[in-house]
Amino acid sequence: MLVLDAVQTRAALPWDGLVKALGDMFAKGCVMPVRHHHEVEVPGEADATLLLMPAWQPGAYVGVKMVSVFPGNQTRGLPAIHGSYLLSSGKTGELLAIVDGGELTARRTAAASALAARYLAREDASRLLVVGTGRLSTNLIEAHTSVRPIRHVTIWGRDPKKADATAKELELQGVEVAVASDLEAAAREADIVSCATLSTEPLIRGGWLKPGAHLDLVGAFKPSMRESDDEAISRASIFVDTREGALGEGGDIVQPLRAGVITEDAIRADLFELARGSHRGRTASGEITLFKSVGAALEDLAGAVLAFEASRA
Repeated sequence: MLVLDAVQTRAALPWDGLVKALGDMFAKGCVMPVRHHHEVEVPGEADATLLLMPAWQPGAYVGVKMVSVFPGNQTRGLPAIHGSYLLSSGKTGELLAIVDGGELTARRTAAASALAARYLAREDASRLLVVGTGRLSTNLIEAHTSVRPIRHVTIWGRDPKKADATAKELELQGVEVAVASDLEAAAREADIVSCATLSTEPLIRGGWLKPGAHLDLVGAFKPSMRESDDEAISRASIFVDTREGALGEGGDIVQPLRAGVITEDAIRADLFELARGSHRGRTASGEITLFKSVGAALEDLAGAVLAFEASRA
């Protein structure tokens, strides 16, 4: 049995290969039951979340990820996300690999955003703003720069020191990296705005988005969370990773739906439709696009299979 730690998992999931693997899996599909989603009380802190996400390709692979999200870890200097992925044979049930779940989650999440950006961001997008300074921020920057000609990266966080530390972690050749003190000013200049936070109040205002901008909403994975306001949702062409997930869990979609700001018909397409070519994605250079992801077990399975096969080879 193969066991991959965080470093080995990262090495086995290069961005070009991972984005392609996700695209192929969305195009082909797999069996993906409804995931288990449980609230876990943490005395004196915000509730944690326990996720169990199964998926399989009949006769090929069976996988399940167990992930915990503890928001209070930010005050302890620990990652908010921990987890493991168990990959088994789809023919015998034999356990084949245990993959580091935190690294897999971070990279497949960022790769899903990059896959969406291939269809939704302008081909000449060169200015990226990342909102948030958690584990996902550097992954999102690397993933987006792998699919678009990003030359300027700006990082904004509630804590400027964390934003500065995130900027110093990056090693991107030919890319200028800066820390933003003014979120509005940075958003107005950005071709791509990528948010990865646990915010319960909108951070990005629709009036800040310039024509042709692409808004990538990765955080806010509960109905009570939100990273964009009603104007952003109203101005943008809306796309999601999976309709079921976005309509059930993504606060940026759920809240405006409940308020009557949009209807379900406002969602133009999901990643299945984009990957299969049944929707072209962006249709005009001045169109504002919005992609909301909450994660899907399919993405974990695609990443785990890629990591296993690459490491075995």
